[in-house]
Amino acid sequence: MRAASYRKFGPAAEIFEFGELPTPSPEAGQVLVRLHASGINPLDVKFRAGDRGPLGGDIAIPHYDGAGIVEAVGAGVDPARIGERVWVLEGRIGRAWGTAAEYIAIEAWRAVPLGDEMTFAEGACLGIPAVTAWLSIAAGGDLAGKDVLVTGGAGAVGSYAIQFAKRRGARVIATVSSDEKAAQARGDGADDTVNYRAGDTAEAIRDLTGGRGVDHISEVELGGNMPVTAKILKPGASVAAYASMAVPEAPIPFYRFLRTGPSFHIIACFVPPPEQRQATAAAIGSVIAAGGLKTHIAGVWPLAEIASAHEAVESGSLRGNAVVTID
Repeated sequence: MRAASYRKFGPAAEIFEFGELPTPSPEAGQVLVRLHASGINPLDVKFRAGDRGPLGGDIAIPHYDGAGIVEAVGAGVDPARIGERVWVLEGRIGRAWGTAAEYIAIEAWRAVPLGDEMTFAEGACLGIPAVTAWLSIAAGGDLAGKDVLVTGGAGAVGSYAIQFAKRRGARVIATVSSDEKAAQARGDGADDTVNYRAGDTAEAIRDLTGGRGVDHISEVELGGNMPVTAKILKPGASVAAYASMAVPEAPIPFYRFLRTGPSFHIIACFVPPPEQRQATAAAIGSVIAAGGLKTHIAGVWPLAEIASAHEAVESGSLRGNAVVTID
């Protein structure tokens, strides 16, 4: 099979190889997916750079997310799944070979039915972003009629979080950094947006909620946003954080929070037990089947140009998802 791989960590342009590797065979409980597209997450470029653990083998094939068609099944898997369109969840969990290849053999539950509502490129953008967004919104409980803040509303996770929160009946405020990103967030369903680069963000959010503050936050930058968070929570509010890159050691103003008693949730999409991750994937699949999920693709590259795709993700210039196609 054709695959993009590397044998050591380093800059994308220096380490990627493109060529033939053995096609895997599905073991018991697995399916063999002929991949048509592979999604690139920030985690993928950090891993390739050597910032997220060991290589995992002599040769690593990158990427956790992808989409394609089930071509064969292992023992114990219904043969009726052959020919099924799927999106791939956690393609590199417990293995060195991910989705940047023509084929992947993976546990059957990690190949989630895609249907015809999405293209393979769109399906390859689900995985980590959609699961993270789902968990970050679900952590807020019953959100019907509640005020939800989605920070980084134009990001891959933020976009899905807005859509999932609206499906739960929430009023959504999204923080963004430009008018263009504000337009995207509103297109995804946000009721209001706040440009965090212009003016007092906390004051703007409190004004939008009539001074009440928000009930729940889907948080992309826990540490960096803590000064704002401390000012905008209703009593009993919740915060679900999935990243804190700018300020990794998040400072907690304890006595400020003692006034409102919020709960904090750290969203680690690979940590919940398999049955919970499977249920999450099924719930996202139901949203897709109902035709209710938008995906924003910022760029598409052929697999042979994967190094350029990684460089584009690392540049921070993309507004949306990056995909490599394998057809």
